[in-house]
Amino acid sequence: MRDHSDLQSMNERSLAQQTAVRRATFSPGETKTLRPFSIWEISQFMFGVPADTLRKKLADDPSLPQGETQEDGRQRWFTLEEINELRLRVKFRGRNLRPERPKGRAMRVAVSNFKGGVGKTVVAQHLANAAALDGYRVLCIDFDPQATLTHSMGLNEVKETNTVWGIMCRDLCREADRITEGYDDPDDCPYPSSDELPEDVQSIGAQRFQDFIQPTCWPTIDIIPSCANAAFVEFASAQYRSLHKAWSFFGCVARYLDELPDDQYDLIIFDCPPAIGYQSLNAAFAADILYIPSGPGYWEYDSTTSYLGQLGDAMQDISEGFATLAADAGLTLPKQFHDVRLLMTRFEANNPLHAAMMDAFRNVFGADVCANPIEMTRAVEQSGRFQMSVYEQDYRQMTRETWKRARQSFDRAYDEFRNTLLASWRRQAEQGKETR
Repeated sequence: MRDHSDLQSMNERSLAQQTAVRRATFSPGETKTLRPFSIWEISQFMFGVPADTLRKKLADDPSLPQGETQEDGRQRWFTLEEINELRLRVKFRGRNLRPERPKGRAMRVAVSNFKGGVGKTVVAQHLANAAALDGYRVLCIDFDPQATLTHSMGLNEVKETNTVWGIMCRDLCREADRITEGYDDPDDCPYPSSDELPEDVQSIGAQRFQDFIQPTCWPTIDIIPSCANAAFVEFASAQYRSLHKAWSFFGCVARYLDELPDDQYDLIIFDCPPAIGYQSLNAAFAADILYIPSGPGYWEYDSTTSYLGQLGDAMQDISEGFATLAADAGLTLPKQFHDVRLLMTRFEANNPLHAAMMDAFRNVFGADVCANPIEMTRAVEQSGRFQMSVYEQDYRQMTRETWKRARQSFDRAYDEFRNTLLASWRRQAEQGKETR
């Protein structure tokens, strides 16, 4: 017979192996660093100009970042900070290299589905990396207790109080006081104030909103991380709801993000757990756009169908059952998304079964299915194995064409994502003008 001690022992053995893998994957200090990028990559994949044209710009203005020549002596390599400086200072035929950024707050995208293994974290990671290389400032929020996105961003040691769990505790304290203060006589309030909540909740509630944000190895990507202990948030949240029945538990992350300055980030990406619970509902209610990855098999299709139904039912129940409570808290119900998109992952164009499933998705979901799936390539497989996105992988470590094919697959998916993002962003900016 086996009990919890066996599970804990297995966890300890796996953590030891995890440490060894990270030591081999990252650097001797187990700190992940972002590689430099060559002129070939910058000109072809980021700036869209001939490499010789970029070289001439650099030669004509020695004050521009000049990069560093590595061993082969043929290519110059640039850090992302240097690339972003070039974006600010260089124009090609009057064309600005800065990405379009409509006014207003950052756009929020939830990457979510019911089934594990469909590529939620891979999609979230690659969209974040692609956006950063495009010149955007990105905040990732890891809602998944498996913490794969957190680890892929180079964070290993995370306290559960610095995760979404902490955000929910903080929100409970703030909402408890707001509700109490809404009574002429606080003693008449039937709900507890923050100083009547458990001490551990109060201590977490005292954190500032910036305390949850951690830097990553990418200079323009920050993260609110996750960790294994954050799985307890589902149990804790149920306990908090019983402590304070007027707490709009589904609005915690939305309220938190509303505290961020509009110009701190351009894009916020949520990596959601493979379940519908307190965390995934918070992600859904905070998101502007819902991105649903799915593999090209029947079970993935079946799971996506279940996910859509159960998330829709949960959101309807909240909209109907918590309408008054939400209105008092400043939340608008029913929750509306600017867009909902389904993205096929692990797709093999030459596989007739995959093609048939893509047709099935399009027959059912129509234009909501992304036109550009994520193709399965060797570089994509390695991205999971080494916790490095295709954008982080050095093309010199494999056949350049293999890397290029994988990058182009993600670039096409990102370009489509950016078009969806900008369309929603522009609508949001126009709505902001109308309300002023």
